[in-house]
Amino acid sequence: MLFLLTNRTRPHLTPAQYGELAGLAKKFYASIPAGVTIRGEWAALDQSHNYTLLEAADLETVQRMQEPFANFTDTVIVPVMSISGWTAS
Repeated sequence: MLFLLTNRTRPHLTPAQYGELAGLAKKFYASIPAGVTIRGEWAALDQSHNYTLLEAADLETVQRMQEPFANFTDTVIVPVMSISGWTAS
């Protein structure tokens, strides 16, 4: 199943909190959970948001994966499907 994640780092984080967030991100990328495939990642030009398209078995898997970041980011998770023209594929 495909999911589009929109992440925004919360404003007013302290330098220590940014450091903790960076550590969590490094840990995540060093060991992406089994069954999760990142299809693509993008950042807004102003770096206010980042977007991730990933594949996972279910919503619960994605929610568990994002849980460690909850104190530092606001995340919206949307199940998506690919489309071609105006029809779902």
